[in-house]
Amino acid sequence: MTRQIYLDNAATTAMVPEAVEAMLPFFTKAYGNPSSLYELGQSAKSALTDARERVAHHLNANPADIYFTGGGTESDNWALKATMEAYASKGKHLITSSIEHHAIMHTAEWLEKQGYEVTKLPVDEQGLVSPADLKAALRPDTTLVSIIMANNEIGTIQPISELAAIAHAGGALFHTDAVQALTHIPVDVQALGVDMLSASGHKFHGPKGVGLLYIRKGLKTKSFIHGGAQERKRRAGTENVPGIIGLVAALDWSMERFDERATHALALRDHLIERVLAEVEHVRLNGDRLLRLPNNANFSFQFVEGESLLLTLEQKGILASSGSACASGSLDPSHVLLAIGLPHEIAHGSLRLSLGEETTLDDIDYTVEAIKGVVTMLRAMSPLYEDFLQGKKPISAVH
Repeated sequence: MTRQIYLDNAATTAMVPEAVEAMLPFFTKAYGNPSSLYELGQSAKSALTDARERVAHHLNANPADIYFTGGGTESDNWALKATMEAYASKGKHLITSSIEHHAIMHTAEWLEKQGYEVTKLPVDEQGLVSPADLKAALRPDTTLVSIIMANNEIGTIQPISELAAIAHAGGALFHTDAVQALTHIPVDVQALGVDMLSASGHKFHGPKGVGLLYIRKGLKTKSFIHGGAQERKRRAGTENVPGIIGLVAALDWSMERFDERATHALALRDHLIERVLAEVEHVRLNGDRLLRLPNNANFSFQFVEGESLLLTLEQKGILASSGSACASGSLDPSHVLLAIGLPHEIAHGSLRLSLGEETTLDDIDYTVEAIKGVVTMLRAMSPLYEDFLQGKKPISAVH
């Protein structure tokens, strides 16, 4: 492999040097336990206080409402499990959507096994939740609504402020998984009107294994991990000080460059989408054309298996991900693609490309040419495509 183009930034991102450098002293010099009373521990505690204030600044939140966690998955689990338990006397009904990340989906399924009731709202063909559907689904016993802010696969951005207002009008609390959204689109907890919000450091050039949960003051969400007084007695365990410092340094770095990063990503994303749709036959763009993350493009190619497309592109140095779950051992395509109405045979031929700051126009053009060649090659080996060419099988609508 002579060239490597990384287009899987939705999966994880490379840490920026500023984050690595900020972390280093807390491994070797300022390594004290923040709960210790002597100076070495108190200096670590002071660093955590500063980190909390910086996160709060970027989210327009109160520092006391910011909690550090082990990542977005933990934050999502905490938001759902602890809130449903705390407000069980009000009701045991949770509302979410059919295109949530597995951290929400599987937590909701676990709650169902504990006796809670879950309503999964449908989405339209662009992946958007209907405010009217949410309003209709609310009940007197609805405790919490959790809707992803921007989908991790197709990039569609939900009308969170409108949905949160509807939930509140119906007497329910509102949580959003903003793991993919933070640093790519504006995230202001006051403007959004959310009660809780999850994020993860490794999605915006911070370290893995550290995230955050915003919990609005006044919520009686219960402690999630027991065993100590850390995180104001809600999340026990010695804080991951180096990780938290790295998360905040990466957040600072990303937000200081917010406008230029968005402009760069949008120009390349639109160029990529326009070329693929114009130059490849029988292809569909998944997700809303405009209401989508600036660095996300998700395509479905008919008569192509997603895992074959992914692995062949890797041979050409292009690292991406597939909308198909086949490569992970499942025979079922993505639940997100099925939820937006794609038939199995089209959903299986999907490819997600998520751009980063290092992505160039030349990278995009190289990728498009590679996609064209690989799709042509794979279709030449497809009996379904052969049947289509001979008129034995009508083509499904993909546009």
